[in-house]
Amino acid sequence: MTTPAGSGRGFGSVSWWGLSPALDLQAESPPVDPDSQADTVHRTPELDVLLLGSVDGRHLLRTLSRAKLWPRRRFNFFVLENNLEAVARHMLIFSLALEEPEKMGLQERSETFLEVWGNALLRPPVAAFVRAQADLLAHLVPEPDRLEEQLPWLSLRALKFRERDALEAVFRFWAGCEKGPEAFPMNRLWDSRLRHYLGSRYDARRGVSDWDLRMKLHDRGAQVIHPQEFRRWRDTGVAFELRDSSAYHVPNRTLASGRLLSYRGERVAARGYWGDIATGPFVAFGIEADDESLLRTSNGQPVKTAGEITQHNVTELLREVAAWGRARATRGDPEEQQHAEGSPEPGTPAAPTPESFTIHFLPLNSAQTLHHKSCYNGRFQLLYVACGMVHLLIPELGACVAPGGNLIVELARYLVDLRQEQLQGFNTRVGELAQAAGFAPQTGARPSEIFARFCKSQESALGNTVPAVEPGTPPLDVLAQPLEASSPALEGLTQPLQGGTPHCEPCQLPSEAPGSLSEVLTQPQGALALPNCESDSKTGV
Repeated sequence: MTTPAGSGRGFGSVSWWGLSPALDLQAESPPVDPDSQADTVHRTPELDVLLLGSVDGRHLLRTLSRAKLWPRRRFNFFVLENNLEAVARHMLIFSLALEEPEKMGLQERSETFLEVWGNALLRPPVAAFVRAQADLLAHLVPEPDRLEEQLPWLSLRALKFRERDALEAVFRFWAGCEKGPEAFPMNRLWDSRLRHYLGSRYDARRGVSDWDLRMKLHDRGAQVIHPQEFRRWRDTGVAFELRDSSAYHVPNRTLASGRLLSYRGERVAARGYWGDIATGPFVAFGIEADDESLLRTSNGQPVKTAGEITQHNVTELLREVAAWGRARATRGDPEEQQHAEGSPEPGTPAAPTPESFTIHFLPLNSAQTLHHKSCYNGRFQLLYVACGMVHLLIPELGACVAPGGNLIVELARYLVDLRQEQLQGFNTRVGELAQAAGFAPQTGARPSEIFARFCKSQESALGNTVPAVEPGTPPLDVLAQPLEASSPALEGLTQPLQGGTPHCEPCQLPSEAPGSLSEVLTQPQGALALPNCESDSKTGV
């Protein structure tokens, strides 16, 4: 949506956090027959989940934290992202969540999680942790045996060799191979994005942020987001200020990504911040809570802010997930493990262990070809698609879901650049794409304006799905053009990569960019395109 005064591109072209609350994927999956789904090796039923654009691992962490409430199952999470920086953030977040309590306490771990995940600027101790962890991961990625030994929950075997090399380069940049603040000047990059987004409204940015918050996010169910914390994030990129504001001054390199931009007729590789500057990271953990007292109001105003609710939810989540780390530390010592787990009550599900789940990262542009491999065809009981990846919801992807499997699609409710009629048009288009892919709305599913829920009939197969339905909704122009196409000042938005422009491949699959969100509503599936945009991983950051 191009506004009279600015670009209207607050969503960005790279997602760093989710725009929906975390889900327990077991609650969303169909019941599994233990006799038909038993794993002959682990003797437990399996749950195979394919996630497109989950970005921050919130659904996976939520599922693991609530695993004890369900009968024991083995999880196979298959994650497909559109850039390797998101894969690297997955690895960093999970290594932090599973950190041994002796090395990092619960409070320190939760505060570090919040800053790395949602802040543009870090405190020096948190930045030091990121550098140390990134250096470790940079050495593990090219050595599969050491990686499997130290991170048994992670599998990179499906990635291509060039993707592993690029992933190692991402970690080395995080570790500080390019030293100095000028390697990633976050303050300048954030301000330049904000100026480009707001245009002539930049001087009135405080009023703009209040309008977006009160008239859009609050009206759509996010009343707990406080104006002060939202305004601070819009101005500085710091969403969670857990210490004095002067303590946050180190750029968060995990939010950096590379792009190929068109500049004066040439393709220029540049590193910058291309993420969300409109909604913020408050939605994922900050607007819902298991403890209802956190959501109560007094005189019509919430008593807790989204930042406080997020900190509470993340702390409790990491407390539960820490059980997986303790089980890893005590495996091989039956007495210590029995002491750590205690004596469970009869009928209580067994405590999960690290061997009970594996995160498999898939090649970046593999959504259209997964069904060609027999190991994926008809395998998954649950498919999750983020709103920025809806254009990949095609019949070929639907063929990877087992008959009777479920589909969860994240809707665009919390995209502040979309008007109400555009949100309705997006929801309608999601239903059309899901039907074309062989899914039907779930019967008896609870109404939701945040997620659309579908199921696959027992008879569905790739051969009998109908062609993609032509869009019947009015065109949307939000995110319709690449950022560089309307940017008058490339220097203010980017930071050139060191060592010149790396070798990059031609833009063969531009529809992988999150900017295709609007194109889902305006073009047939075969014509999805985002010109002048490369997959972020191909710049070799």
